[in-house]
Amino acid sequence: MNKTAVVWASQTGNTKEAAELIAEQIGRERIDLFDVADIPACRLSEYDMLIIGTSTWGAGELPHGWRQAVGALDKLDFTGKTVAFFGLGDQLVYGDWYVDAMGILHDRFVSLGAKVVGAWPNDTYEFSSSRALRDGMFVGLALDADNQEHLTRERIRRWVCSIRPCLP
Repeated sequence: MNKTAVVWASQTGNTKEAAELIAEQIGRERIDLFDVADIPACRLSEYDMLIIGTSTWGAGELPHGWRQAVGALDKLDFTGKTVAFFGLGDQLVYGDWYVDAMGILHDRFVSLGAKVVGAWPNDTYEFSSSRALRDGMFVGLALDADNQEHLTRERIRRWVCSIRPCLP
């Protein structure tokens, strides 16, 4: 088993596509890649590093896959584990809740002892509010497949370079 997993929930396919691009940048042979709906949540604690991906739905809600898994997370201990986040959302149409789900998952994993890496600047986005902001930075990589798809590959490349030293 690899020591790093990329785990996502995707309802339209955009988050899955981003997860696959991240895996490609890291080196597919170095990681395990899962849809959170396809594995028991308890498996997440087996990894030294997790890269967690989510989209945001409705008024800042988790997508179905994470809603199903999040309760089981509370039974796990992530002390000593490193976690990085990436989130997708539409910053123009849903600018009041841009990548909120990433912030929700961030808070959950931190409360369970995880060390978070991969903060990302928010200066090239247009949104009103986000639960994923801490001290003026996103808690992880923010992507917008609806309005800034042309920036996705380069953002992923730069973000993976920033977290690469943390990979086991």
